[in-house]
Amino acid sequence: MRVFHSDQFVLPLPPGHSFPMTKYRLLREAADATLPGLRVTEAPPASDGELALAHDPAWITAVAEGTTSAAQQREIGFPWSERLVERARRSVGATIAAARCALFGDSGTGTGTGTGTGTGTGDGVAANLAGGTHHAYAHKGSGYCVFNDVAVAARLMQAEWHRHQRRIATGLPQALRVLVIDLDVHQGNGTAAIFADDPTVFTLSLHGARNFPFRKEASDLDVELPDGCTDGPYLAALDTALAEVWRRHGSAPPALAFYLAGADPHENDRLGRLKLSAGGLAERDRRVLAALRMRGIPVALSMAGGYGRDLAVTVELQRRTLAEAMESWRAWGVRRGSA
Repeated sequence: MRVFHSDQFVLPLPPGHSFPMTKYRLLREAADATLPGLRVTEAPPASDGELALAHDPAWITAVAEGTTSAAQQREIGFPWSERLVERARRSVGATIAAARCALFGDSGTGTGTGTGTGTGTGDGVAANLAGGTHHAYAHKGSGYCVFNDVAVAARLMQAEWHRHQRRIATGLPQALRVLVIDLDVHQGNGTAAIFADDPTVFTLSLHGARNFPFRKEASDLDVELPDGCTDGPYLAALDTALAEVWRRHGSAPPALAFYLAGADPHENDRLGRLKLSAGGLAERDRRVLAALRMRGIPVALSMAGGYGRDLAVTVELQRRTLAEAMESWRAWGVRRGSA
């Protein structure tokens, strides 16, 4: 299974900063050590043209040239630096690369023969070892998010899908329908705003009702959870939400999904306010991945949030998410072999 990382671009944060920057390197090292079969690749940076598919040019220029205001930097939560720009570009680039692999196959170019509907040569599952920067809007960053990796990757995959279909002259629908399953504990407000009133992208967010952001945007389907929510109610809410997603799509299912598999609903998380166990999170991942695989919908995962009181716990939770993704990827291989 292909996974993409950018953990060598570590930001120079002030002493005592709350963001757990080292978790990305620790996750890559844990995955390398315990998950044979992963193909770990450094992520390419997203270009200005790619970022402009989901972001205002003025925001891209301000970030690239270091002219963001003090207020804008406070809203993001990071001071500006050249490494911030490089890290932000590569976080988006990793999700783009994962989406290409899942949809079009190992070439990752958008020029393969896969259709992204379970009948082609797409890998089915691939991952970004970071990403999930869902608080970034088209015109600004927020909540540790500079650019919105899923929004940019979704727009780019729609463009590449259209070119791909014209080349192979398939009878498939011309618009790539995209599903965003956001299970970070915080609502994906930036993603919801970017795709508001867009019928080609369906946004689902399952999040803490009383958690950041305190002014939420309207996703296509929002499910708010009370503080202290445990495994049983959470999984029941997830099942109900997924059933509603499939009901709304009827006979026109999405051809690509983005799954934000945040570790922050866990009971150990400093910022999560929910009480899921490690087993509950693993079951969450299994249910999402199985539902997508059963319907032939390729998926690009992002690790999204995770702010454990014990950072080793967060890393292990996200390593288990990758292990579940690998099992689903193997099952995709069986599916292709029997097709």
